[in-house]
Amino acid sequence: MFMQNEIQNEIVRRRDMRDVFTFTIDPADAKDFDDALSFEVVKCDDSTVVNYRIGVHIADVSYYVRPGTKVDDEAYQRGTSVYLVDRVLPMLPEELCNDKCSLRPNEDKLCMSVIFTMDSDAHVLKHKICRTVICSNARLNYDEAQEIIENVRKSDERCTKAIQVLNTLAQKLRAERISKGALTIEQDEMRFKLDEKGHPTDIYFESPNEAHHLIEEFMLLANRTVATSVGSGKPFVYRVHDLPDADKLAEVEQFKRQFKAHKTSRYSAKSSEGFKRAIDILTIRAQAKAVYSTYNIGHYGLAFSHYTHFTSPIRRYPDLMVHRLVEKYILTGKKVSLTREELEMMCEHCSACEQEAAQAERESVKLFQAMWMNDHIGEIHTGYVSGITDFGLFIQLDESRCEGLIHISKIGDIKKYSLGDAVTVKVVRADVDKSQIDFEFA
Repeated sequence: MFMQNEIQNEIVRRRDMRDVFTFTIDPADAKDFDDALSFEVVKCDDSTVVNYRIGVHIADVSYYVRPGTKVDDEAYQRGTSVYLVDRVLPMLPEELCNDKCSLRPNEDKLCMSVIFTMDSDAHVLKHKICRTVICSNARLNYDEAQEIIENVRKSDERCTKAIQVLNTLAQKLRAERISKGALTIEQDEMRFKLDEKGHPTDIYFESPNEAHHLIEEFMLLANRTVATSVGSGKPFVYRVHDLPDADKLAEVEQFKRQFKAHKTSRYSAKSSEGFKRAIDILTIRAQAKAVYSTYNIGHYGLAFSHYTHFTSPIRRYPDLMVHRLVEKYILTGKKVSLTREELEMMCEHCSACEQEAAQAERESVKLFQAMWMNDHIGEIHTGYVSGITDFGLFIQLDESRCEGLIHISKIGDIKKYSLGDAVTVKVVRADVDKSQIDFEFA
């Protein structure tokens, strides 16, 4: 492991930003902080014009994790951290992800940074990609940051100004993306309260707020800037998203027309809510999967011609790959030792790891849903039809949003059902071993 004097020697070689106000915003239960924002007001020659210098600082994992080491080999094999309901399976050893690399407050940390000079309309006037050393002044969670945005939480004057200005700029960045065709489907994140034995006692949801959008927009800006700065003709790791499936999109449009034609007679206000959720699900299912590739086809969902993943190297191996390529292409000009074919093979591996992790996370949620519903057998709930198959109807409950099946044998031929239809069901079974929930009409 790295000695302290070696790290001190590295610090003096970097751009020192420890005197600039810097903060992190993360979930309340987060332990690995891999991104921070810094904020400065920049006076122009004309005193009536004010610009801002904004730093997006990302933990410099590449300094600690070197190619060819056992830690790097293991991180590559894992590809990503996996976030299950009751635990995290980290990509890196805890000493790195929660300690040495994590941008914890009041500690000197090594970063790879993108520093922007922006005007009040969120236009980037110039940027610089460099290695830095920072010292975060504040660690906020999303709720705390949102309260500062809404002026209901008192905070340090520097913190209040930084967050409120950055929020205004983020809203403008977001509006510009949307105007260019970016998708804006947002879904609440299902969370579970667990008892001391790890059994779910409640289900609740976290909705994206302005604080989430603030962080999201500046991370997107940094990712896009890095991808663009590398230039064309060099093998690089892009995050790409192909065009959606045309047939599936046509089905979504047909479903929308069906709803509009019948909503005055067939659909109640309750059904309308289920319909909107069904539309979101169908639209998401129509999308291609975003993957990593050295072949840049752009990112359809974000409406970006160039995009990469640079901002989460603690939990995603492709971000670590990008940091190493940035060091070669932009910071030092050294030759990249990997061929395009080798990089593409690594991209394919990381994309596969990402899909496996996403599937594991979905299965974890289904397991805990079944555990929770097992304590509610016999209860009556309202919901909506979220899926239709030849063996039955999938129903998502309104309150808990747990999804279960009404088997075809329990439906009969009394009524025809469509996606989004409001229904009332009874919980009849929850198989924890198979993560399955069964309903019947109440």
